[in-house]
Amino acid sequence: MTRGPSRSGAVMTAPGRLLPGIARRLRRRARDDRGAGTAELVIAVPLLMLLILLIVQFAVWEHAENIAHASAEEALAAARVQGGTAAAGQQRASELISQVGASVLTGPQVTVTMTAGDVTVQVTGTAERVVPFPGLSFAVTATVTGPVERFVPDSRGFSNSEGLSAVNLRVVAPGG
Repeated sequence: MTRGPSRSGAVMTAPGRLLPGIARRLRRRARDDRGAGTAELVIAVPLLMLLILLIVQFAVWEHAENIAHASAEEALAAARVQGGTAAAGQQRASELISQVGASVLTGPQVTVTMTAGDVTVQVTGTAERVVPFPGLSFAVTATVTGPVERFVPDSRGFSNSEGLSAVNLRVVAPGG
């Protein structure tokens, strides 16, 4: 007893049974899908690994940026004090990079420029490479500037022994 088409469009013979030809085609189609999961994994897993490596690469680059900025701040602090020199700032930055970030910040270059009124420190380099693409590099640059500390006598007439010593030592911006 053959009935009309069901909701799925297949012709039913007995209650709940498909025609033998249609059942055979459905089984063959199911067999043809074997191995599709493996093919999907072959494509998806390398893309997922690349995404994870890119996230780690960004974290390494950000850490190298922080190390460069911290070493530039330390160099500025060493060079801007009264009696400080550009060489002292450069040495302090090099010490900090070798202690903290030698493996993350590669090829660091420290430049300390002093004028009468201010000090500028620039730290450049590249972040360690995690993603294995040739020619790909992640540049790191940090630049900080600050005024040079100098002694300015207090206009109220105090000497260092009469008033607070902190009053007589001020940071004066260029032109002030």
